[in-house]
Amino acid sequence: MRLLDRYLLRELLIPFGYCLCGFLIFWDSFDLFSELSSFQKYKLTTQDVLTYYGIKTPEILITILPICFLLALLYTLTSLARHHEITAIRAAGVGMFRLALPYLGVGLLLSLAVFAVNELWVPQSLEAAESLLARHQTGSSRAVQRQTEDNLTFYNSGERRWWIIESYHLATGNMLNPKVVWLLPDGTRQDILAEGAAYIDGAWVFTNVHLMVYSAAADTVFPTPQQRDMLSMPVFKETPEQIRSEIKISKLDSPKAQRKAQLSIREVLEYKRLHPGERGRAAMLDTKLHGRLAAPWTCLVVVLIGLPFGAASGRRNVVAGVASSISICFVYFVVQQLALALGTGGTVPPWVAAWAPNALFGLTGLVLTMRVR
Repeated sequence: MRLLDRYLLRELLIPFGYCLCGFLIFWDSFDLFSELSSFQKYKLTTQDVLTYYGIKTPEILITILPICFLLALLYTLTSLARHHEITAIRAAGVGMFRLALPYLGVGLLLSLAVFAVNELWVPQSLEAAESLLARHQTGSSRAVQRQTEDNLTFYNSGERRWWIIESYHLATGNMLNPKVVWLLPDGTRQDILAEGAAYIDGAWVFTNVHLMVYSAAADTVFPTPQQRDMLSMPVFKETPEQIRSEIKISKLDSPKAQRKAQLSIREVLEYKRLHPGERGRAAMLDTKLHGRLAAPWTCLVVVLIGLPFGAASGRRNVVAGVASSISICFVYFVVQQLALALGTGGTVPPWVAAWAPNALFGLTGLVLTMRVR
């Protein structure tokens, strides 16, 4: 790494670290004050509160990371421009895009980090936080509702298998009074009526089972219903994670719920695989899918946006760079939310809704950067 790159990175990473810590403290403090009455109601201890915000940190990070990066980048570039350092660097024969290379590298690393956090941790963070609160609501009906799902119907269209479950425990995956109706490729129908079911070693194990088999030729039962104390069905490929995703997605009926929902790429693809012909939620799911793919690259777009606003600032006060970053973030957020809302509603194609803000701001920043003198 060249000496220049190390210098530019040092000038960026120090304010970026301050911005990230400051935004995290501010965000958590604001949320703590708004939720303080609920924490007191549930009698959470200090350790519980710290655990709660530790669980929610990944979700907060992916929200504030592009903002902090843009703020730090504009501060750095504005400071360098005010002291004529950018002029000196460019006079030495270093082009604008070569100067931005270390910033683009940081943006790429942050984009990959956001993608990983968004996919691996964020979808489960909200559920884990709700589960922590539910543990402190013992005896209340709301606490029970948070831990179980009653009267659940789950259909795997690819395997032609219906699951009808009286009660499903979200944390353990245990079922109470499940019924499975399975139409086999040869036309045979099998009904499994059980007192309970659990997912053990990669297979569903039913207890106190009544197994009935219907022939393809006639609507009669043969042989007589079989009774078993235990029945293991490794052929059933449904997993507790898929069922939880099914429950989560089935509740996304209102625009508010759809906007707040955190769905991973894997969850969306699994749901689409199990429901290949469904059109009711197709626009929303496709928008969520493309949104997950497009969101991380905001950190790269930030570099293209920040270069023309920061590097060409001349003797402008550093406060102007901060004001520019806030304005840019606000406009970008409005455009992004509007585009996603249009995509969810089916007004525009999902891929356009998800990628249009990045394309619009990225190309605008690229054109403006090329015009910087």
